[in-house]
Parts: sequence; structure tokens; C-alpha cells
Amino acid sequence: MPSTPAASRRPDPAPLTATPDLAAYDAIIVNSSAGKDSQAALDVVAHAADHAQVMHRVIVLHADLGNLEWPGVPQLAAVQAENYGLPLVVRRREQNGLLDLIRDRGRWPSSLARYCTSAMKRQPSRRFMTQHVRQLGLDRPARILNVLGLRAEESHHRAQHPTLGPDPGASNLTRRHVDTWLPIHALTTDQVWQRIHTSGVPHHSAYDHGMRRLSCSICPLAARADIVRACQLRPDLAHTYQQLENTIGTPLRPRMSIRDALAEAAAGAAPGDTIAGGRALPAGTWSW
Repeated sequence: MPSTPAASRRPDPAPLTATPDLAAYDAIIVNSSAGKDSQAALDVVAHAADHAQVMHRVIVLHADLGNLEWPGVPQLAAVQAENYGLPLVVRRREQNGLLDLIRDRGRWPSSLARYCTSAMKRQPSRRFMTQHVRQLGLDRPARILNVLGLRAEESHHRAQHPTLGPDPGASNLTRRHVDTWLPIHALTTDQVWQRIHTSGVPHHSAYDHGMRRLSCSICPLAARADIVRACQLRPDLAHTYQQLENTIGTPLRPRMSIRDALAEAAAGAAPGDTIAGGRALPAGTWSW
């Protein structure tokens, strides 16, 4: 396979975790939220796969979160994948969306109950694995490398994750064996941004508006400052959250309700912030 333009434009900075034998896998699936960490992980994988001459086995998978995502995220995921000459597959939860799931459960996701990740990302990803293995048509269990942009710096829990290991929940005896690889596990936030800027591949402008993470625009697991900033940038969505909060009778977090976040957002809003006028940001603001 010839090198893709983006993968060959510069030498590959050595990733800080050991690269597995990519040629030993029938498919390499890079999970992309189009956020900074999955973008950096994609950059590492593209260079490693290009070096191992297995770019044709790499697929970028985006789990679409619907209207909870920042504007333009699926389109940006496609642009990022295209920069490396890689295909993008988009999958979405087949049943109701996350807000419906929260309403049905009567509680918000938390660090101890991350059912949002399972329902919105892990389940669609595993359904795609099933479909892809069927398309491969192998006479043996397929070997799949599942790539995630998790980093040790994010939390104590994520710091305990092995950088490479089997995923029993995604594997089965007869159809597939799945390993999970965390190629940027040891990178700091500054190193992630350095890699992104060096790559020349565009990032989402939500970061330029002060957000430190992408994922759901308003995430119960995010830092307080990110929740408040998201309320300023997406007030309509924040008010939808407030209606749901009233319906289930439970605040977004034990010590922080959306009502509190909206009040804090209004108090700290700059003249150009959307909450001042109650309008969504213009579509052009989210270009890359």
C-alpha cells in the first residue's frame, strides 16, 4: 500500500506506548469522537499502520450522539479520517437517544454508572464488529484491534487501564477475538495538542471556544467549568436538560444542577456569548 499524503508528510513521532503487531490483526478499528484524544490516537495509528503496510485494514468508527454532540462533529470525523485516506463508518444507537434513556432510568450517568458510554458507544461499536467480521468471511475467528484515545492523565481509573490487552466483553469463541489498544495512554494534554498541531489535521473549534473536551456537549462527568461554558455556548440544549432535570427530579450532579450551571453561565457570560442573546452560535462559528 502506498503511503497516504497525511501519513507521509512527516516522520512519525514515536508513540509513548508499545505498538502491537498490526499485521497480526484482520481489522483495526479506531474509535473517533473527533475530539482531541481520538484525533491524536488516529494520528498514531495511521503512522504505525502505514509503516506496517496495513492501512487497508484500518477503519475509523464514529458513534453518533445525535443532537447532544457539538455541531459539525460527524462531518469533522469524516474530514479527519479522509486526511489519512481512511474510511469513516458512522453508527448510532438503534433505540431512543441518551436523553430518553436518562428519562427512562430516572437518573443521570455518573462515574459509578457510565451507562451512557455502554449504550451510546460500546454497543454500536460491537454491532459494527459483528457486521464487519461477517463481511470479512474468514474461516476462523477474526482478530480485531480496537483503538481508544483514553489517557492516564484524565483520571485515576483510566490510569489503571492496560495499554494493550484482550477485551472479553467484545470477544467470543467462534467469531472474533478483540484486543484493545490505548496508543496515547501516556501522553499529556500538551503532548496531544502538539501532535495535533504538527499533523496539520483540523480540530473542532469548540476547543477554541474554551471547552476542554468534546463528547456530549453537556456531560455530567465533565468539570464544572466545562459544564458552565457549554451552557453559554449551547443554551437551548441546557434548557432541554433543565426540563429533563425537573421531570426526573434529580440534579445533573449531586452538588450541581443545570439550573445552577445556567445561573453561573449567565453571571459570567461575555458580550459575545450565546447565552446573552439566547441564540445558538451561527453555523459558521463551528467551521474548521
